[in-house]
Amino acid sequence: MSSTTELLNIFKAEQGQLQRLVRRLTGNPHTAEDVVHDTFIKLMHRDVGKCDVGLVVTTARNLARDAMRAERVRTSYAESVSREQVHGGVVGPEDAVSSRMDLDALLRALETLPRRTQRIFLLSKVDGMTYPQIARSLGISVSTVEKEMISALEFCRNWRRRRENV
Repeated sequence: MSSTTELLNIFKAEQGQLQRLVRRLTGNPHTAEDVVHDTFIKLMHRDVGKCDVGLVVTTARNLARDAMRAERVRTSYAESVSREQVHGGVVGPEDAVSSRMDLDALLRALETLPRRTQRIFLLSKVDGMTYPQIARSLGISVSTVEKEMISALEFCRNWRRRRENV
């Protein structure tokens, strides 16, 4: 009997239980159906036998966790989208002035960072350069660019928190 046939037999026998497990993990019956389907697709080309039910369950559980993580990322992104992004960039004069003042204040605050950290941040966020491009242009490693960006982004988060608490 082929491994695909064995996998089909496992799915016929375990599909309901897999969907209940994934629905419990994700809290969403539609996601559960998708994850169980994705589990089958993922394992379709593997050599699966009768005794590999644990592999199927573990794969479904891991895909469910991936789906939940992806949903958290999407939700976080949706919550972080600014009003200007939602309304297509239509901004009133007061908001434009306020945003410009905030940008100027941030640029002044960035001047307190080490010079290389400033450059890396601006090359990435203003010039749109990738980390490898920045690394090549500054003659440093990509790892150094990543570490400096983490530092700059943390600085920006703290700066924003301080401004919001004023």
